[in-house]
Amino acid sequence: MHHIMRKGVITAGLLSSALALPAWAAKDAVIAVASTFTTLDPYDANDTLSQAVAKSFYQGLFGFDKDMKLTNVLAESYQASSDGLTYTIKLRSGVKFQDGTDFNADAVKVNLDRASNPDNHLKRYNLFKYIATTEVVDPTTVKITLKQPFSAFINNLAHPAAVMISPTALNKYGKDIGFHPVGTGPFAFDTWNQTDFVKVKKWEGYWKKGYPKLDSITWRPVVDNNTRAAMLQTGEASFAFPVPFEQAKLLQGNSKLDVVTTPSIMQRYISLNVTQKPFDNPKVREALEYAINRQALAKVAFAGYATPATGIVPPTIDFAQSYPAIKYDPAKARELLKEAGFPNGFETTLWSSHNHSTAQKVLQFTQQQLAQVGVKVKVTAMDAGQRAAEVESKGQKESGVRMFYTGWSASTGEADWALTPLFATTSWPPAIFNTAFYSNPQVDKDLGDALKTTDRDQKAKLYKDAQDRIWNDHPWIPLVVEQLLSANNKNLSGFYVMPDTSFNFDEADLK
Repeated sequence: MHHIMRKGVITAGLLSSALALPAWAAKDAVIAVASTFTTLDPYDANDTLSQAVAKSFYQGLFGFDKDMKLTNVLAESYQASSDGLTYTIKLRSGVKFQDGTDFNADAVKVNLDRASNPDNHLKRYNLFKYIATTEVVDPTTVKITLKQPFSAFINNLAHPAAVMISPTALNKYGKDIGFHPVGTGPFAFDTWNQTDFVKVKKWEGYWKKGYPKLDSITWRPVVDNNTRAAMLQTGEASFAFPVPFEQAKLLQGNSKLDVVTTPSIMQRYISLNVTQKPFDNPKVREALEYAINRQALAKVAFAGYATPATGIVPPTIDFAQSYPAIKYDPAKARELLKEAGFPNGFETTLWSSHNHSTAQKVLQFTQQQLAQVGVKVKVTAMDAGQRAAEVESKGQKESGVRMFYTGWSASTGEADWALTPLFATTSWPPAIFNTAFYSNPQVDKDLGDALKTTDRDQKAKLYKDAQDRIWNDHPWIPLVVEQLLSANNKNLSGFYVMPDTSFNFDEADLK
């Protein structure tokens, strides 16, 4: 008897250590990303990356699939009133937050009340400012009334900022919710080591049965491009984004890795401050468009991973218009400058909203191209602090912005967010990001009217008219639409970069 007992003990011991093993050999996907996270509260994050990481634990009522098509997530359906002022949303039932709180209409009201209240000073307030009231009809029905018709509203609710946070957690943590995320998503928050990583682990109570397939995800900020690529080579990372264009060849040579190119909605452009000489002259603005060889720019700065802009809105965005390619014609540029009264060109400044290596290359290339038509530019690549101080917080009178290289990604997948923040008169800094200080009453009217109608053909007509007018006014030098380059270990499947540079990992699995 004693002997059997002993054997029993030994076997049990082996069994328990065998059971413990998977914890060490767990399916942990290490995702190497390009910068640190500012906050895990998507409503208060200006950067897509922090919002992308937050998708581990948070979900919205709506979302986008990997091709930026609208999908239902915590909402089952919605109806818009014919005047475009009220939206009645049916919610998924039986969903719980990770702290056991029920997800229901009350939770939606708490979140949207918080998001639409200007006193909370949340960075994403602009997406929710049209909400007048959010009412609970019954536990699975919520009715949202807007201050004015806004037909892109469901797209705003699908934006990665618009997530559902546990009301219990909001109550408990208040302003510190960004450090204590509690959502309905597939993974629960585990640790955030500020400089090193954010770790999330599989949540057993997730409403979608059989998911998630991974046990954990470790989000690791790795600022240096080459280190990110090296981590894939050594197997320290399962996925890396962005992969530096110049490393693509090397990684493609590794049989364990897949290098993936996806189209983006990231439009790169140089805005011209049209309220300042000489950019107040449309001929000068048009001249500069002919002075830049976009094919060469795509090769030099983006290693070929970019396509010349076909308009001011990237082709994957709903209601985007395309125009004939702007040809590279320095002689025509010089001729237009001469007609505008600048036979010898002029001197000005070109700032960039970022200081990474790609931005530096764009600045250098543009500087050389413009010099060939007599335009001498002094270039400055800004970090986030300088950009906030010099560009985002200064109005037209005190702004030093002349030529400004930057990019915009309309993360609602719809033309309103690609046009209104960049071209509406009400979007001049410091309000939003119309760094051209462009103003056209008919464009303002088109953009406003497009939001008042829920008729798709009518919207398409208005957005076409607005884009035609902007295209012909030349407030920008449209440059390229970037392609996104990521790489992953072949063992990892179902992990994608989306056109808005966030991630889709609903189906992610490691073999």
